Formats: sequence, C-alpha cells, structure tokens
Amino acid sequence: MNARTEPELLKNEATHTLSNQHLDALEEETIFILREVAAVFERPTLLFSGGKDSLVLLKCAEKAFGSKASGGGIPYPLLMIDTGHNFHEVTDFRDSRAKELGAELIVRSVEDSMARGTVRLAHPGESRNVHQSVTLLEAIDEFRFDALIGGARRDEEKARAKERIFSHRDSFGQWQPKAQRPELWNLFNTKLQPGEHFRVFPISNWTELDVWQYIDREKIELPTLYYTHEREVVERKGLLVPVTSLTPLRAGETAETRQVRFRTVGDITCTCPVESTAATAADIVIETLAADVSERGATRMDDKTSDASMEKRKKDGYF
Repeated sequence: MNARTEPELLKNEATHTLSNQHLDALEEETIFILREVAAVFERPTLLFSGGKDSLVLLKCAEKAFGSKASGGGIPYPLLMIDTGHNFHEVTDFRDSRAKELGAELIVRSVEDSMARGTVRLAHPGESRNVHQSVTLLEAIDEFRFDALIGGARRDEEKARAKERIFSHRDSFGQWQPKAQRPELWNLFNTKLQPGEHFRVFPISNWTELDVWQYIDREKIELPTLYYTHEREVVERKGLLVPVTSLTPLRAGETAETRQVRFRTVGDITCTCPVESTAATAADIVIETLAADVSERGATRMDDKTSDASMEKRKKDGYF
C-alpha cells in the first residue's frame, strides 16, 4: 500500500526534489542487485512479461549494463511463461520491446506443459495462472537457470511482504518462508546446492506509487491497457470482470461499457480493470496517491480464494 499524500504536494518544488532523490536511491539499489546477479550466478534470467514492473526492471537493467548500440547489453536472457490467455496488447509489446533491445527472449507456454501431460486442468474453463509454476520449473530444468530475476514488490501482497530480495528455492523449486536467509547491510548469501536456485526481486522495496513515478520520470512506454480506455465489463464480487471469450457473461448478467484501466496485467481469466480516466503516467500517480486498496486486492480474482492463496502458490514454485 502507498502512504497517503495530498496531490497538491506534488507541485511543491521541495517535494519534487525529495521524490527524485527517493527514486534515485531505489534505482541505485536495483542496479546494484542486477549487477550482483550478473557477477555471482552462472545462468541467470530476467522474468519479462511486458507488464509495468518488468518494464521498470528492464529500464534499470539498461542503465546497469548499457545498450547493445553502445557495446553493452543485458547479459542474461528474458524469460516469459505464457498461459496462452494473456492480453495480446501485452504479448505484442513484450516481443517488440525485446527486439528493440536486441535481447534474447525465451517463451515457454503452459499449453506445451498441457500437451506433455505435466499440467492437467480440472475443467476447460479453469484459470491457467496457478499452473505457470509447473511450466516455470520445467524451464528452469531445461536451461539450468540458477537465478530468476522478478518484478515482485513487497507492497503487493502479504506473502510477498515476507520474502527476501534473494529468495532461496530448494531442489524442488519450493520456497520455505521460515528458512529464509538474513540480508543485513545488503550482504546476500548466494550459496547454492546442486539443483537449487534463487528468485531475486530487485524492486522489492518499491511501491506501486514509486513504480508509476519512475515510469513518469523516465518516460517508459507501456502497453495501452494501463491507460484509460472503453471496455465491456460486468461486476462480480466487487471486481470489474472484462467480458471476453474467456470470461463470458453468465446467465442473468448484463455487460456495461465503462472507462477503465488495468493496474496490473496477467492472465485474462483472473485479471480485472478498475474504473479510471487516467490517460498518462502522471494522472495515474495522482490516482495511486488516493488508492486505499492494493493493486492485487483491487484487480486479481485468484487472490480472493483465501488469505493464504498466494503463499501456498509461492511455496509450490510460483513467481
């Protein structure tokens, strides 16, 4: 959650300077962690979905290592676990951004895991989001990744608030929240046994507000879904569910066309927009200042099954 601040304060020059200093400190920490991963691990990868958090990570990685045009470049591949039910605006943007950077993009699909029989849906309409864990672990085994850099933040959800920046995973890809390693004075214990790996979260200490202020400051381009647009939705359990072929209307429901945007993007079957007229990153900064519900709490159907749903998934190998 973000600390509440009056929007008028953003116009104050002193507040603006403090905000930039805060963003500079977060960026510096993130760049340090990205370089640490490159220095310590043999086969790291950066999880890249085309969403706002992974695009912030990518921007910091550009600053950390330079561009290919300048003789540098991100020294590890980008990895996307695709459910097959992602918004095409996001996957198209993912592909174009990776191509623009000249970065290696690896895509592994839940549908391929289904074809192999390692993922079995309870019914055809079941969300594939939770099953990404299986496909991710298969990709880790295929490429022998020893560190996976992700864009999770501690302010998103209770389970993520418990996690270290360098989060150890055992040989089964599982997370043990009671057996985490201390991280004092930015000293990270990166020792691994064969078959183990780390999940690394360089923007753990960022908030949703920090992310949007950084996007605004750095002029980071995002998929259009993040900004206001008209969309057919239906209200269910306090959420606005997009009406699509994957999430059709139920008996007795009526669709409404509303001005909405997505605070987070993911599998269509479990990601919901919020009402908004915000057309720019600066507009979203103002909206975020007034938000009193976390982005996952406001937009994710799969997190509403129980208070421990995310923690269980993370223990099983989720991002």
